[in-house]
Amino acid sequence: MGKIKLKPKARKGVIGIKALITHPMETGQRKKKGKLVPANHITHMTVSHNGNVVVDADIGATISKNPYFKFHIAGAKGDTIELTYKDNNGKTGSATAKSK
Repeated sequence: MGKIKLKPKARKGVIGIKALITHPMETGQRKKKGKLVPANHITHMTVSHNGNVVVDADIGATISKNPYFKFHIAGAKGDTIELTYKDNNGKTGSATAKSK
């Protein structure tokens, strides 16, 4: 489905996580050439730190196209960060990166 750019960066015991998800985020209410564009948006997202879930978010159709998220968590250089999402059509996406 969508491409995920995941950039975790550790500094002084805190990991700053930046994530950009390429996704259309259609609400299902917009028309194109007189016909409704089908709904296609992220409904659920999780962020894991070394296998432990630190962010568990329900997301709706009101988020903009290609959403950008930023989080800060406790951690160190070399820790593993994983972001996964699921959209309303049942498609999923994930990315894993080590903090620098």
